[in-house]
Amino acid sequence: MMTSQTDLAALLCSRLCHDMLSPVGALSNGLELLADEQDPEMRKRCVELLEQSAKISTDKLKFFRLAFGAAGGFGDAVPVEEAQDVIAALAAGNKRVELNWAVSESTLPKPAVKVLLNLSQIALDALVRGGSLDIGAEKRKGNVEIVARATGKKIAFDEVIGHALQGEISPVEITSRTAAAHMIATLAEEMGGGLQYALTEDALVLGAVIPQPEGMIG
Repeated sequence: MMTSQTDLAALLCSRLCHDMLSPVGALSNGLELLADEQDPEMRKRCVELLEQSAKISTDKLKFFRLAFGAAGGFGDAVPVEEAQDVIAALAAGNKRVELNWAVSESTLPKPAVKVLLNLSQIALDALVRGGSLDIGAEKRKGNVEIVARATGKKIAFDEVIGHALQGEISPVEITSRTAAAHMIATLAEEMGGGLQYALTEDALVLGAVIPQPEGMIG
């Protein structure tokens, strides 16, 4: 199951570049059109498209910063509102998805936030025809318990990702598609926690138990 840290970093970078290519490419194309366009209405439309692409790019970068990055160290707490805003921005891109948030905590440890964000992204990606995305987290007995549940008419989920979440993936199956799942599985294992998933025809449930770092229990 193990892969080198260098390989994992490269795969995560590939994932980031893949996800950013579309909105950044749209910015570039929009600027080219704006430079050549003289019609006021068309120029207004170009500006609107540029603003939309810029917002998508910013939202994705905010997600990657929290979900993959290490700014501030792994022992820091993250305001739950910040994580909620990032997930809401991602979900807003799919008008057919209803987001329900059930987290009463004001802050969560950074490792738990990384897991929560990545599980939320995986669940959101599974709602190809829309549906509900329910996210919950709470601190109990020194652990952070997390759940992300996707329910809808059509659930699209590659169970190789599920195997990666549970640490049951071979090195050849660790690709840019499974790298994020592998990363949080490794993170959970290093902290003494674990991840799991359950899949039915109309629902995907992703769960995690992440021990709180020493000094943050309470």
